[in-house]
Amino acid sequence: MRAPTPPDWFVVRHELRTLLTAAGWRPDAIHDAELALHELFVNAWKHAGTQAPHVIAALCPRTLRVSVCDDSPDLPELRTCADPYALSGRGLHLVQALTDRFGAEPAKHGKVVWFELEATA
Repeated sequence: MRAPTPPDWFVVRHELRTLLTAAGWRPDAIHDAELALHELFVNAWKHAGTQAPHVIAALCPRTLRVSVCDDSPDLPELRTCADPYALSGRGLHLVQALTDRFGAEPAKHGKVVWFELEATA
């Protein structure tokens, strides 16, 4: 069951911004990474029922990989949203548009949904 309020993602966002700023990433790329992270973080809470999603961000050397771990074994799928006014159903399309690669894989407990973003000059 989902917690009544979403988890605070301020610390996760701050850490990601600090990492990318220190590495010299452009502000627009940082924004894209933050938005993609936010989408996966909220999905872990909303759809997987994880009260405090675990986030791992790695930068090697100019590729950012962000992984969000949740408690549900159900792998996400890109859906076609038939209703243009629906309140949900576009999140993974947004992640796909903002990043270079994304995917999901089963984990020992739940799953990991990730994205990669390449630094641009």
